[in-house]
Amino acid sequence: MAEKKKPEGGKPAAAGKRAARKPAAETRAKPGVAARLLRRRKPEPAGAAPVEARAVARYVRLSPQKARLVMDLIRGQGVGPALDQLQFTKQRAARPIAKVLRSAIANAEQKSETVDVDRLYVKYAVVNEGPRWKRVRPAPFGRAYQVQRRTSHIEIAVAERSTGGAPAPAKAATA
Repeated sequence: MAEKKKPEGGKPAAAGKRAARKPAAETRAKPGVAARLLRRRKPEPAGAAPVEARAVARYVRLSPQKARLVMDLIRGQGVGPALDQLQFTKQRAARPIAKVLRSAIANAEQKSETVDVDRLYVKYAVVNEGPRWKRVRPAPFGRAYQVQRRTSHIEIAVAERSTGGAPAPAKAATA
């Protein structure tokens, strides 16, 4: 009987297509444009702020592009000024965003009885794209146009400003 010889590399010869494939880690695609458009951040460490709460509204019938314009107004502000800003903003996106912000504030109050609402600020605020509703609109000569109704996922996180650390340096008055 003739024995089968192993190749010089010490591994048996590739049998069929399966053995010739690259490992799964090498074939994975890099995250593309879609991953960047989601505008998601990695969560911060748990001990970063004493109290942190979030609220999410999904499938809001609102264009994400228009909602982001309003969201940019309140990101990083205290919750009081942010609610005031949303109350007097004319855009239609201001009402659902204000509703989510109030929900996040209520979640923070439920999470901790010692939370000071006056020290809360908008830590994280994003509007991600939800599924699109496809609709058909009549067009001339018996044709039909497809219309996409966009939806949004609104996510807001509020946190309590830490009291530790040195106060910000005062600006020098020029005379």
